[in-house]
Amino acid sequence: MRTIRGFTLIEVLVALAIVAIGMAAVLEALTSSANTAAFLQDKTFAEWVALNRLETVRLSGNFPSAGSSSDHIDYAGRSWEWQQKVTTTQIPDVREIEIDVRPADSDAGDDRGWYASATGFMGKDFAPANAPEPTWSSPSAAGVQQNQGTPQNQSTPQNPRTPQPGGNPSTQ
Repeated sequence: MRTIRGFTLIEVLVALAIVAIGMAAVLEALTSSANTAAFLQDKTFAEWVALNRLETVRLSGNFPSAGSSSDHIDYAGRSWEWQQKVTTTQIPDVREIEIDVRPADSDAGDDRGWYASATGFMGKDFAPANAPEPTWSSPSAAGVQQNQGTPQNQSTPQNPRTPQPGGNPSTQ
């Protein structure tokens, strides 16, 4: 009787099962990587929406009052929902502005699921825009009194026998 060498059906099925499990793991890793890349892209766009909204408030020229507001905006081919919270600070006439952003089609609750948040501050002008420029005085050096009423360029003659700084006293 002649013996035929080869793989049995069970060996082939076990090998196929191992390959299938390995391929499933590779596909899972690729899917996870693609989902992470898409999520990071959305987070980046949400951050840009938040920063754009913050600058829109700052550049509007209107000092924001304390409170909350929200709206939708289309950006990068997608609709985004933003929420703005303006709060007072301990410094008078300075407001803290917090902008939260998420996709408009998000199923998250009222205070969850925000993809990005940006916080900034805005203050009122300390002087009107057309105010005259302040007159600044130069501070005197520490321990040196400034002569009042004497011209700055007037020099006093020096005694030729007085040693000069950095010189040799024996030759002067």
